[in-house]
Amino acid sequence: MSGSPPEQLALVRERVRRARPKPPDAPAADRPVGRVAVDVPLAHLDRPFDYLVPSSMDAAAVPGCRVRVRFSGQLVGGFLLERVAESAHGGRLARLDRVVSPEPVLSPAIGALAREVADRYAGTLADVLRLAVPPRHAAAEARPSADPVLPPPAPDPAGWSAYPAGPAFLHGVRDGRAPRAVWTALPGPGWVDDVGRAVAVALAAGRGALVVVPDHRDVTRIGAAVAAACGPGRHVELTADAGPRERFSRFLAVRRGAVRAVVGTRAAMFAPVADLGLLVLWDDGDDLHAERHAPYPHAREVLTLRSHLEQAALLLGGVARTAEAQLLLDTGWAHPVEAPRAVVRAAAPQVRAAGSDADLAADPAARSARLPTQAWRVAQDALRLGPVLVQVPRRGYLPALACETCRAPARCPECAGPLALRSGAGLPSCRWCGRTAGGWRCPTCDGVALRAAVVGAGRTAEELGRAFPGVPVVRSGGDGVLGSVGPRPALVVATPGAEPVADGGYAAALLLDGWALLGRADLRAGEEALRRWLVAASLVRPGTDGGRVVVLADAELAPVQALLRWDPAGAAARDLAERERLGLPPAVRLAELTGPAEAVADLLGALRLPPSARVLGPLPDETGDPERARALVRAPRADGAALSAALRAGQAGRSARKAGEFVTVRVDPVSVG
Repeated sequence: MSGSPPEQLALVRERVRRARPKPPDAPAADRPVGRVAVDVPLAHLDRPFDYLVPSSMDAAAVPGCRVRVRFSGQLVGGFLLERVAESAHGGRLARLDRVVSPEPVLSPAIGALAREVADRYAGTLADVLRLAVPPRHAAAEARPSADPVLPPPAPDPAGWSAYPAGPAFLHGVRDGRAPRAVWTALPGPGWVDDVGRAVAVALAAGRGALVVVPDHRDVTRIGAAVAAACGPGRHVELTADAGPRERFSRFLAVRRGAVRAVVGTRAAMFAPVADLGLLVLWDDGDDLHAERHAPYPHAREVLTLRSHLEQAALLLGGVARTAEAQLLLDTGWAHPVEAPRAVVRAAAPQVRAAGSDADLAADPAARSARLPTQAWRVAQDALRLGPVLVQVPRRGYLPALACETCRAPARCPECAGPLALRSGAGLPSCRWCGRTAGGWRCPTCDGVALRAAVVGAGRTAEELGRAFPGVPVVRSGGDGVLGSVGPRPALVVATPGAEPVADGGYAAALLLDGWALLGRADLRAGEEALRRWLVAASLVRPGTDGGRVVVLADAELAPVQALLRWDPAGAAARDLAERERLGLPPAVRLAELTGPAEAVADLLGALRLPPSARVLGPLPDETGDPERARALVRAPRADGAALSAALRAGQAGRSARKAGEFVTVRVDPVSVG
């Protein structure tokens, strides 16, 4: 080291001085304790933790902002929920490590809702907050939001005059009350404009509105209707598939109050709309409304909780009606908004059932095209007037194969997965492992020939092309979902939920393979079949304009009868009554526990369930693996909160003792097979 000894000593002292840790900031003078929701997934740590707020962070540490804290020796993220004067914790408090951003992205209303949702679904607050608040994007946060747009003028609610109770509902929204309604919409495209008018009523009253729909196509349609009714710049569209920057930018515009109307998919159900006055959920029976991530909340339940907590009006709409919506009506929590029968009959297409063996035997050509005579003639006549919709329950070409001789399902010799045919020129291959099975041989009868067990949309399109030569065949489904089609004659083959809207409406619709929907081993098979049929049939012109629908299913079955009469309300009432008699959801609360067999048994043994609860199982899960199990726990609705609390406590106990294997808990799952 160069330099004289005094200089060297001065350098050493400077280095020591710099190496000494700086004395910590004093705690903030006002409300020095911050309560933080720490982003930790462990159930036994699902509670706020107190931290000291240093004076240097006093201004930035606002409730709702993102922070970093030291937890169990690691730096983790979290949200500052509130600041208080003192802590109930008797020991020494750690300090906030830093404020990630002073932007208050978590509003008090959404924080309270997230806690309610976590408790309702036996989950953790951290899991719900991951769904509620999108990831931060610094560039979007730095960009200021536009100034709020003035409320639009009050709209003309003329479209709602078809529903006797419709104007009263809108008056309640306008007057600042919180009416709740189950809306059975008329068939046809008019519901889109009706939603736009309802949003305009809320905005004109100085209140906010949130509309949640199943998919991006509905977002586009509703967004256009809201813009037409309210004017430009008064709403944003929130979907999970928007880019990180754009999604967070739109979220901030809502959180900062620049816009008060949101249209989106289930990702928008936690949108922090200011002065919320109206919540709209369209087609609550669509399984896209069920979240795929823990704790698996359903948009319908989230919005009903939100309506109660924020005293906002709620409108559950659809051309079909679920048993859950019917329960809200039966309990008086909501009131019906529906049109008189004469108005419904005038707006609905003419519906007929076909598909008996006699129908198929009447015309060999129709048999080869999977169309009975009546359906073939309806399609032929309708193609002179416009496009014809053909709904096929399954995607693919031949998604399921069977032995030609003994009809046993064809399975992969390697993994026992189902064999399928992806095109007319390809070889059978496994849907699980992807291996081809060109030399397949039936293990039951030693047969080598295969037949179609289930026909998909691809094969159906080929058959229809041969049955109707010269007619364009358009496909919608899978990765190629169309938003709309033109008015020219064409056969539009679509899977359920992928039906495009036709300009001027379809001249007819053929609902094929009804047995595939009705025969599913699921509690909701009949309800879901009717919902899918009604959604498709509602795209057809009214019967007075020649619109016709043919459903290939047994006309004696209750869902088919409900379609023939266009009576979703009656079907929902009968379905709910039957479930109440059998003790099935939604008449009861149900929880599904799945995971390693030992872990499921361990959790069941630790649960302190209400006396009314009943455990069904455990049994091997749907994969048939004996090492994995599924159990169902059901309880009366009055004990639903106690059931969820018991499940949360059981999961917390296993988490606290570091049980290695995880059990998935789904409360009120959409599918119960």
